[in-house]
Amino acid sequence: MDLQAIKQRFEIVGNSTKLNLALETALKVAPTDISVLINGESGVGKEAISKIIHNYSSRKHGPFIAVNCGAIPEGTIDSELFGHEKGSFTGAHDTRKGYFETVNGGTIFLDEVGELPLDTQARLLRVLETGEFIKVGSSKVQKTDVRVVAATNRDLLDRAAQGKFREDLYYRLSTVPIRVPSLKERKEDIYLLFRKFATVYAEKYHTLPVELDVEAQQILENYRWPGNVRQLKNMVEQISVLEGENKRLHAGDLSKYIPNEGSSLPALSKKEDAGFSERDIFYKVLFDLRNDVADLKKVVIKLIENGGDQQNFIENNEELLSKVLDINESDIRHSSPTQSSPVFVRPNMPVDSNVHEVYVEAQDAQEEENLSLEDKEKEMIRKALEKHRGRRKKAANELGISERTLYRKIKQYELEEI
Repeated sequence: MDLQAIKQRFEIVGNSTKLNLALETALKVAPTDISVLINGESGVGKEAISKIIHNYSSRKHGPFIAVNCGAIPEGTIDSELFGHEKGSFTGAHDTRKGYFETVNGGTIFLDEVGELPLDTQARLLRVLETGEFIKVGSSKVQKTDVRVVAATNRDLLDRAAQGKFREDLYYRLSTVPIRVPSLKERKEDIYLLFRKFATVYAEKYHTLPVELDVEAQQILENYRWPGNVRQLKNMVEQISVLEGENKRLHAGDLSKYIPNEGSSLPALSKKEDAGFSERDIFYKVLFDLRNDVADLKKVVIKLIENGGDQQNFIENNEELLSKVLDINESDIRHSSPTQSSPVFVRPNMPVDSNVHEVYVEAQDAQEEENLSLEDKEKEMIRKALEKHRGRRKKAANELGISERTLYRKIKQYELEEI
């Protein structure tokens, strides 16, 4: 089955691996009649997956209905899903059919299924296990033949542990789980979506499509998009209306439409970046700091080795030297005026110790420090290259270093084969 044709039919834009996996799984499970649970953040397009499942199933000629469980009040949700008898509660002036009765032979999409009350969850479990339900206010058992596709942006097992969701219902719904990736997980698709929406709104508002320069594209791709595709679509429509004749936006123009808050941090700071963790990011910061200190050590040691007005330098920079050379201020003292070079000594260190001993000690400490940090840097570079399939420009942007530096590090760590 042509995946590109499926995307065109359901207006799905993107070529990321995770998106394609979700679509392929939906197509494989569609001909069966088993329940499917779609996981994903709000705004990622979970309903589109449910429509694909329905339209490529044997029920494609039957009815399809999408129900937002979180938008229906708790007091009426049972009536909406299963129907009610006349007089069963205040306001029930007539007998009403519920969705499970009207969609018989088709597919019902239960969006935000994690918001269902526990009593309703018990009713739903019975439908899934036996195909039976009872209307509110009735004692008559009715049969229905409905396929259930559910979706959630919550961790249902976590809610089950809190007593807010039935664990048996979770396992019944998630016979086949499908995860739809968030927009920050498919950064390569963000500008494709922007161009698609820009074309749509240009036609709608009879204007030219909005375009972005390179820097503006980078801002677009580095924003974390908490509202996902829905948020991006709304932003493009806003730009299309407000920018007037300015149809090529620069970074400054686009920044007006990107929320300036913690959520707009570059993607490197997120927790769920493929291949990177908070520990990796910590080691990157630590490694950069170590490089700065190492460079400063070299400068100071060079000054000590080459002579110059060392006595004055040391007298005025004892605090700095104590940090750079990892010795206490109280341990720094000077040699006698007759000596040609100042001498740093620690308590219990022989008086005739010389600068060379200090140099060796500092270098040994630096080499020992390098062992673990350089391993971490090599691992982070490897992960970035693998994530971006060897595309060094993208890997360098991910790591926050220049391409030139990345090339040098690749050669240094022998990573040319990635």
